[in-house]
Order: sequence, then C-alpha cells, then structure tokens
Amino acid sequence: MKNRIKKAVIPAAGFGTRLFPATKVVKKELFPVIDKDGRAKPVLQAIVEEAVSGGIEEIGVVTQPDDKEVFENYFKALPKPTLFNKLSAENQEYCRYLEDLGSKITILTQNEQEGYGHAVFCAKEWVNDQPFLLMLGDHIYSSDGEKSCARQVLQVYEQVNQSVIGLNSLPAEMIHKAGCITGVWQEENRILQVRQVYEKPTIEYARQNLPVEGMAEDEFLCIFGLYALTPKIFDFLAEHINTDFRERGEFQLTSCLEKLRKAEGMTGLVVDGKTFDIGMPNVYRQTMIDFGNLK
Repeated sequence: MKNRIKKAVIPAAGFGTRLFPATKVVKKELFPVIDKDGRAKPVLQAIVEEAVSGGIEEIGVVTQPDDKEVFENYFKALPKPTLFNKLSAENQEYCRYLEDLGSKITILTQNEQEGYGHAVFCAKEWVNDQPFLLMLGDHIYSSDGEKSCARQVLQVYEQVNQSVIGLNSLPAEMIHKAGCITGVWQEENRILQVRQVYEKPTIEYARQNLPVEGMAEDEFLCIFGLYALTPKIFDFLAEHINTDFRERGEFQLTSCLEKLRKAEGMTGLVVDGKTFDIGMPNVYRQTMIDFGNLK
C-alpha cells in the first residue's frame, strides 16, 4: 500500500528532571513496568512493542549521545555468557526476542537537548521524506479493543492520507498539562477534521475556543501521544530552529502541528484505549498499579 507507514520515531533524549534523582542512574524510558503477563520490562520496550503491533517495521529512538550504548546494549546484545547461562530456558529465548526487536531499532542522537520539537527534527534524515508514526518516550498505551492503539491511528492514516493525531477526552482541570484540539466530527465520537491544535490552554481559552459539538461541558479532546505525520512537519520544525523561534525556552512540536494542519489538513481520531504516563512520580506509581492489572 502506497501510503502505509513503516517507520516510527520515539524521542527519548530528555533528562527526566521530574523523576530526579532516580534519573541520575536510570533513563526514565528504562524505568520498569510490569505488563499483564507479569513480566518486568522497560517502558521503552512496551512502546516499541506497541509500534510493532501496529505494523511498524523500523523504529528510530532519539537519545543523548552518552546514552546510545545503554539502549543498544539492551536491545542488541545478549548478557555475558556467565549471566546468560543462569537464565531459565524461557528467559534465554526471551533474550533472542529482544534481539529481534533490536533488529528493527536504529539509535539516533540529539546532541543538544533543545526541546521535544528539536528531538523530533533529529530524526529527519533517518525518516527520509516518508510519513512516520511519532510516539512519546514516556507514555505507554493499552487498547480497549482488538486493534492496538498504534494500529488504530495508522489505519486511519491509510484511509485519509493526511496527518492523524490520536486523541482522548480530559476534564477541564487537566487540560493545562496537554495539547488540545477542536474540530468537526466526520464520524461522531470517533473521527473529526481538526480545526485547531493548541498547547496547554487555560480553561477560559478552551471554553471559548476549543469546545467540540456533542461533548459534555468542560470535557475537551486532548492529544493522546500517538501521531501519524507527513514529512512536511520537518519543514516547520526547521523554520523554527533556523529562526530560533522558541516557546518556553525550547523548540516545541505543537505549534508546528498547527502549521501542518493549516498547510495540509489534519484528522483527529479518538483512540479506543488508554494512555499511561510515567513522567512524574505520582503518575508513574499509578501506572505501575494500573498497567499490570489490565486484562
């Protein structure tokens, strides 16, 4: 299929300041979660598996140069023979499964930590003018249906052939932490044509500018953390970087998403699933409880 997305980008180069001091020694993307099968795995592995479940064939992980070896060792190297031999036969086989995942992964580097938008831009050459799936490095996903969250977003991209942004609904008191959108329903409560993308609105701004027909009062559609994007996004990121246009001191993504929407149009999909954040201690604790208890 001509417009099938084969590549995913996962930015994983942040410092994890909100999880300090643990992040002095462990990258937040390598914090453990317990999946529904009872296996402890790093957050990044769960994200990679989500990408693969959606049909992604190649995954670019953007990290700091000093962390490149850590990520490559996890996915691409077996434990030392003395340690490998202590593993059960099942876990020895699992090591080979990790190597298989690793064969799909390319480690990319962000030499200076200049913001989320800048991290995405660091994948430009690797993406190589193709559409791609963008995934957050500190969120994990769980579908409520048979199709994985990633697959849902990718399938809609294949149908509409324009950028697709995954969405969920949040109450007004939580939207100051999220990118939000408004739009017009194409398929009620599921797919809409996006009319605005706005980062971390105040409740007053959202009430005035971001309501969506049919939604409860003070409920808004917010970014879920999965995006199927055309390579045009890199033009707008480059424009911001070349002109040193910063927001909150860094190069951000959301304002470039709004420019992408204006240039090419954008579809929103209310994802049938849940997103789990690990970026702060209290939500990481809750993710540890909730993610492993999923059926």
